[in-house]
Amino acid sequence: MDDALVRAGRALRLVLLIALALLFLIPFYLLVRGGLSSDRDITSPDWTFFPAELRWGNVRELFDDPAVPFARSLLNSALIAVATTLGTLLLASLAGYGLARIPYRHANKVFYGVLGTLLVPPAVTFVPSFVLVSSLGWISTLRGLIVPTLFSAFACFVFRQYFLGFPRELEDAAQVDGLGYWRTYWLVVVPNARPVFAAVGTIVFLGAWNSFLWPLVIGQDQSAWTVQVALSSFTTAQVVRLHELFVAAAVSIVPLLLVFLVFQRWIVAGVERSGID
Repeated sequence: MDDALVRAGRALRLVLLIALALLFLIPFYLLVRGGLSSDRDITSPDWTFFPAELRWGNVRELFDDPAVPFARSLLNSALIAVATTLGTLLLASLAGYGLARIPYRHANKVFYGVLGTLLVPPAVTFVPSFVLVSSLGWISTLRGLIVPTLFSAFACFVFRQYFLGFPRELEDAAQVDGLGYWRTYWLVVVPNARPVFAAVGTIVFLGAWNSFLWPLVIGQDQSAWTVQVALSSFTTAQVVRLHELFVAAAVSIVPLLLVFLVFQRWIVAGVERSGID
């Protein structure tokens, strides 16, 4: 009787997981279906699982569209996301390590000050940041899109909490060998902290890739458009190009999926060790 209940419970759990997986895949299916359809098929009241004619030419049309430089937007988003991720990981990990390990009587005050910035709504600093970037002549440049977003108080917090639990024995052994804080960080701490770097890096990468408002305001020239800004240009007051919007949205998801698949193992380990919810 107990074995039957256990098997029934497992079967029910499997069915629920499959149902949730299918539910999760519905948006991706709609993207693919819309991307391979014409605007008429997308808005047609007669629903079909897939359109009668799969329009693979929509992909070529997307990249050949002179009104929206989508390929350039993809490149810009990739450069911005990678640069922002690397810069944030460097600055936040150094700050977190310093606050966690370097003796300084005001370290807690500095840490609480950093945490306090999380309570400030982004809208409060948006205009001052724009004025500063504009005064530096960084409008429609990658510098203006990257530099103001390099430091993350959240990432600093996660790194500090992780380094507080980092084995001191490894650092003590490095110091016995004559290594200072800087070399200990690079040669001992960083190689053994890959999971938290992967977890934080993925979060930062996703945020940079999906950022819309700041790139919209700073990237005033088409040469500085990001993917999200390009996506918004497919639906305007003058024109609505639904099939290109669906194709572009599907293409823009691919890099995010690749990042997650490549770093999945370290992401899970980093979340477990750092306590990211």
